[in-house]
Amino acid sequence: MPTPRELLLQMLAEQSFHLGEFKLSSGGSSDYYIDCRATTLSGEGARLVGRVFYEEIYNSGTQPEAVGGLTLGADPIVTAVAMLSAQRIQGRATERPGAIGEYFKLDGFLVRKADKTHGMQQRIEGFRKKGAKVFIVDDVCTTGASTVEAIAAAREFGFEVVGVLCLVEREEAGGRASIEKAAPGVPFVSLFTADEIREEHLRMRKHEDDPLLSLKREVGSE
Repeated sequence: MPTPRELLLQMLAEQSFHLGEFKLSSGGSSDYYIDCRATTLSGEGARLVGRVFYEEIYNSGTQPEAVGGLTLGADPIVTAVAMLSAQRIQGRATERPGAIGEYFKLDGFLVRKADKTHGMQQRIEGFRKKGAKVFIVDDVCTTGASTVEAIAAAREFGFEVVGVLCLVEREEAGGRASIEKAAPGVPFVSLFTADEIREEHLRMRKHEDDPLLSLKREVGSE
């Protein structure tokens, strides 16, 4: 039976990965584009994202109090992780007997791209406990600019950043180096690389284009 991580990779390859000619937000161009929100904003994608991100944060051993990142890419990830943590505390989403007491609650926060000029006039929305340990999350890391901005805003507010986690790393434009420079000594983990998603996408297309494999699927469904 596929693991949540394997299922998430398949969903990203099928729903989020596109081949073609694309202009990136960094100003560069690419022969592929990964629209992570097509996955993270789907019901099943949110379920898988919550499970895979939570397990990565749990296994880090840092026990942060919250998870957050720069709007808009981080929004669905933050919500999925925070909701799953509450469900696990209440025993509705545990994966093994006796595990409820092992889990911990994670609240969420979002970093605005600019200071709010009305209302509470705050850039950090949601969880706001100064001195708290937090994880910074993002969907795609290319140059790392949005992640670095989130790290800086979180620290300026008074959070202690203990980990950085992104869904997909493009492994280009110096993103990893920029993040590690902005947060020296803080672990930066990418769940998948763009090459892994491309490989899975091409594998799935090959299976779809193979008439023998298609025939086997049709026979197996009868």
